[in-house]
Amino acid sequence: MLRIALSTFVLVFLAELGDKTQIAAFSLSSESASPWPVFIGAASALLLSTALAVALGTVFARSIPPQFARVVHYVAGGLFILAGAWMIIKG
Repeated sequence: MLRIALSTFVLVFLAELGDKTQIAAFSLSSESASPWPVFIGAASALLLSTALAVALGTVFARSIPPQFARVVHYVAGGLFILAGAWMIIKG
């Protein structure tokens, strides 16, 4: 369990660095006299969106056959690769 938690932490931490959420938190905290409300709001939003993703992922995983889940993983991976390639080409 610790291994899964640690690998999830590292993956999400690296994925979140420099994204729109971080830029928004940076911008809001630079305009605020107190950074704590910005931190609490951003952390709460990330917590809620992560809880929603985990809940929906759990329901999804339990409602489809395991062989279909593998196809979904490959399709999702392919879409991430295509999105990355598109960003490189357009960027």
